Amino acid sequence: MSRMKSRIIFAWLLVLLTATTAVVAGKYHSGSRIIDSPTTMTKTRLHFFLHDTLSGDNPSAVLIAKPNGTVVEEGNVLPFGAVYVFDDPLTEGPAPDSKVIGNGRGLYASTSRGSDLTLLFSGDIEFTSGEFNGSSISVFSRDPLVIEKEVAVVGGRGKFRMAKGFILLNAIFFNVTNGDAILECDVTVFH
Repeated sequence: MSRMKSRIIFAWLLVLLTATTAVVAGKYHSGSRIIDSPTTMTKTRLHFFLHDTLSGDNPSAVLIAKPNGTVVEEGNVLPFGAVYVFDDPLTEGPAPDSKVIGNGRGLYASTSRGSDLTLLFSGDIEFTSGEFNGSSISVFSRDPLVIEKEVAVVGGRGKFRMAKGFILLNAIFFNVTNGDAILECDVTVFH
């Protein structure tokens, strides 16, 4: 056996021995504890509407990647593997001509192969008027395509620095043919 072959076999044995002797904790969690914090948190509730438009000459969301080698049914705007970027207006009311108070920017990807359509949503929701002008909340969450759902707030900027919380989303309008949607957003954020 050649010297090179012996070294390769020895390296693989070393990797296997290391992998099989690693200690793995099999618990779901290791417990919780209360910690003293020098800061106090503020709870803020927000209510607005997000308009996600995929159709027309000036869409606010566009397809940037589509699945390769997958048969996509006609009219399916969210096949498994599709990735969209969005720059959606946030408004005070549900009507498209309501006062714009900010924008949501980010991306979402279709991450479900089954009948339980699910997106992975990553976005920054910035406010451009009012008390929170220049501040934003960051969202990163699984987003099941159902009428009412909850997504996680994982951070923020400005007045929402170090934010955490959740957004209850209610699809008050959804066009299954072209994917256009208006989402009512009830936000609870701690910052």
